[in-house]
Amino acid sequence: QVQLVESGGGSVQAGGSLRLSCAASGYTDNDISVGWFRQTPGVEREGVAVLEFRSGFTYYADSVRGRFTISQMNAEKTVYLQMNSLKPEDTAIYYCAAKGGSWFPLMPAYYNYWGQGTQVTVSS
Repeated sequence: QVQLVESGGGSVQAGGSLRLSCAASGYTDNDISVGWFRQTPGVEREGVAVLEFRSGFTYYADSVRGRFTISQMNAEKTVYLQMNSLKPEDTAIYYCAAKGGSWFPLMPAYYNYWGQGTQVTVSS
């Protein structure tokens, strides 16, 4: 059973930065993908970034590409989401999620394991 625990959310002004962390445990091999999703009230949960552990492949949604970076520290079962040049429209609850194998598709229904979420608020 994969378990995910997020941390690092908070409040920041537009143009600022935050780093989210997702501590993963309970998986026995490297054939998983870990992604970050976000959700605002009344809006469908959106995949923003994903890292496929086996290949190191990363993918970003158009809305965050060039501003967000997903990474994993060597030998650590922690995935980070570095968020720079934050905008008010980035305000959401951010969730870490995992699935076995390939990262594709980056859609909530395909990810089996979820963290509890962490709030990110960007003020103008």
